[in-house]
Amino acid sequence: LVLHTGDLTHLSKPAQFDTVQQIMSTIKTDGIFYVPGEHDVIGDNGAAFRQRFAPKALGKGYYSMDAMGTHFVGLSNVGVEDQFGVLGTDQLDWLSKDLKSVHHDTPVVVFAHVPMYAVYPPWGWTTRDSAQALALLKPFSSVTVLNGHIHQVLQQVEGNVRFHIANSTSFPQHHPG
Repeated sequence: LVLHTGDLTHLSKPAQFDTVQQIMSTIKTDGIFYVPGEHDVIGDNGAAFRQRFAPKALGKGYYSMDAMGTHFVGLSNVGVEDQFGVLGTDQLDWLSKDLKSVHHDTPVVVFAHVPMYAVYPPWGWTTRDSAQALALLKPFSSVTVLNGHIHQVLQQVEGNVRFHIANSTSFPQHHPG
């Protein structure tokens, strides 16, 4: 199982999406699942991304699935220019309904592009309404949150939630501040 936390492309160009599809098709796995990064939604609010990489996703690219005894939740927190780092009411309402059918002892893995905790808000390294999502996840005994965006390896634990932010394969970023 492969989870990709977004920014498959740099400028959302069809040739860039083609290259990603070619590269990712070489991975031997039972499934590859994607959420959009801000570079995947340029120009068309993510329509081309969703068509190729998340055709069953709801709204701006969120969905859930169950595999290997784990509930996986892909969230979209890149929005459009004025809603970057926001999940939004529709997605939070959907998440609340989605989690109601999940037993609290079932491991939950959430993956989204922008960090789900306040790494460094002045640089957009946070999801402004993540507190509401994390409150919905609080009853679960094991929650893992995977993010990208900041091109650095960071880990944090808050109660039952373990946050892991992945490094990037390109474009190194400075440490916050």
